[in-house]
Amino acid sequence: MTAPAVGDPCLDLPERAPLPGGRQIRVVELLATGTNGGAQEHVYSLVTRLDRTRYDPLVLSLTDGSAVHRMRAAGCRVAVLDELDDTLAARLVADEVAEFGADIIHNHMFRAEVVGTRAALRLAESGVPRPYVVGTVHSSRLRNADDRELLRRLTPRMDRLIAVSRATVAKLEHEGRATVPVDLIYNGVDLQRYAGQEPCCTLPEEYGFAPGTPLVGCVARLEPEKGHPTLLEAWRLVVERVPEARLLIVGEGSRREALERQARDLGLLGEDCVGARCVGTRHARPGAKVVFTGRRDDVPAVTAALDVAVLASYREAQGITVLEAMALYRPVVASNVGGIPEMVEDGRTGLLVPPHDPQALAGAIVRLLSDHPLADTLGRAGHDLVHERFCVERMVASIESVYDEAAAVMAVRRAAVVAG
Repeated sequence: MTAPAVGDPCLDLPERAPLPGGRQIRVVELLATGTNGGAQEHVYSLVTRLDRTRYDPLVLSLTDGSAVHRMRAAGCRVAVLDELDDTLAARLVADEVAEFGADIIHNHMFRAEVVGTRAALRLAESGVPRPYVVGTVHSSRLRNADDRELLRRLTPRMDRLIAVSRATVAKLEHEGRATVPVDLIYNGVDLQRYAGQEPCCTLPEEYGFAPGTPLVGCVARLEPEKGHPTLLEAWRLVVERVPEARLLIVGEGSRREALERQARDLGLLGEDCVGARCVGTRHARPGAKVVFTGRRDDVPAVTAALDVAVLASYREAQGITVLEAMALYRPVVASNVGGIPEMVEDGRTGLLVPPHDPQALAGAIVRLLSDHPLADTLGRAGHDLVHERFCVERMVASIESVYDEAAAVMAVRRAAVVAG
């Protein structure tokens, strides 16, 4: 793998001068949940890369989880509130924000938008300047009528929204939330994390298949919107044409048991594991065509070992695992939904298929397993696109610009309070 060329648009970014007197812009990053997911990966990338001479971040999470633990291990300042009642949670957030002296509350995901905005309003009612409220919309989920009405009422009390794809911008407009400025800032991936990444070489031993086995993988939470049922239906068709291929389903979530039942019913889980036949197959039965790996802490290495990366989502705000696979030169097959077509151009940087279409999905997977020159061409083009448009440096720089504008607004608000 080659290093970024001089003039790489992901590295050619303006430098910001320190603030007068060494002052920092204090930002509370409010997470709805502390478990793993795209929003949590976004916050991790952001808080570990903000220019600490200018910005002082505090992560507040409304629940505990593995993402919280990862941020703490990276040296980030993190507090978990663990309050299920939104009214009480807003009070706790307001107290934390006031004690920290935050200029900005940056909300991530639906519940954080609700709780964080209410916390800001609570502070304003107490007579202090209301913190600048930013909300990043990470989800493509279609909210019920009550939730949409709540967001419509709260959005005018926010200052700014960030959408992670053009599809998300359209969703906000459809929901009547484009009543405040909306910035399009794509999620970015850490290209240094993937530069020179070696493939995981222990997968055959771990899961009981032969070295050189064609591997297809899906890295995604096991939740309804990620399209695993369609992927399993497609995989039954794939192994009819490529019997030696294996599918790795990487991730955890609420649908694991149901998906394992489906795979068993489709004859993809192999034989019961008994005695000596279990040696070397910790997580898979002998003859299994599908392996549910659960959570793995070496996802880049696993992804690098794949022949094809798949995301069969039914809806998707952006799909950061697609970008991660592209950063590793992996050819991608993905659903033509949400923000995915903004990354995957069919036939150039990957293959797009309709959602809920196992025949089309299987056909695209088999095509890439069979046509190695095409797979290599798509992998290289996807890698180049990530360097051009979707690196984490560009994402962080864009958000830093939002924070700078927010700090200027807060200076005016504070002056107005002092003036009485």
